[in-house]
Formats: sequence, structure tokens, C-alpha cells
Amino acid sequence: AWRPASMTEGSEAVASGAAASEVAADKAPERDFRRLQNYALVRSSDMNEELRTEAMELCVTAAEKFSTNNEAAAKMVKETMDKKFGQAWHVVIGEGFAFEITHETKNLLYMFFGGNQAILLWKCS
Repeated sequence: AWRPASMTEGSEAVASGAAASEVAADKAPERDFRRLQNYALVRSSDMNEELRTEAMELCVTAAEKFSTNNEAAAKMVKETMDKKFGQAWHVVIGEGFAFEITHETKNLLYMFFGGNQAILLWKCS
């Protein structure tokens, strides 16, 4: 069975014109906030609990391992999910994107990690 899904994920723009020292001072609280937000927050999922738990752990591991390379993290998640749960998994990792997808029911995970890093994982064969 197929089901369409759509969500919008965005980030707020930072006001320009601030002095360099103010920007540097603002980065310290952001680092502290990101450290506190180092857990997975599921926004939407229709996966069964076992699959969701395994997918979340994989996504968190990939995001931590490739914290500066979203493409490598997405590739790791996709290849692992394809091997474990069959072909046709798709992954999007990043900030500030919207989506409209068609997916197999019981195969969608939309989560946040590390503050505003979004991870979208779905199967569509």
C-alpha cells in the first residue's frame, strides 16, 4: 500500500549586520544548545517499534560519524537499510528542506538530531 506524505522543515534566518564579536559570542550558546540536543526526536513515523528503533540508531550513528558530510551519512544509512530490509530505501539529511513523497506504508521515519539536523528515511520500491 502506498501513502503520500509531506512536511516542511525550516530554519530561521540570522539577522545580518551584527559585529563579528557579537556573532562569535552568539556561537557559544548555540554550541551548548546543540550539545543538549544530541538525542533523536521523531517528528513522524509509521514504522513498527522494532524497525523504528533500529533505523533511529543507524541514523544517529551515521550523523555522528559523518557530522560534517551529510552525503556520506545518507549513503551509509541507505546502504545499511538496503542490506538489512531489502532494496529501495531513500534518505535525505540536512537543514531547511521540504518534501512531498510517496512511500510504502509502515516504512517512513522523519526525525531531528543535533538540534536542527533533519533526517528523512523512507522505502519506495
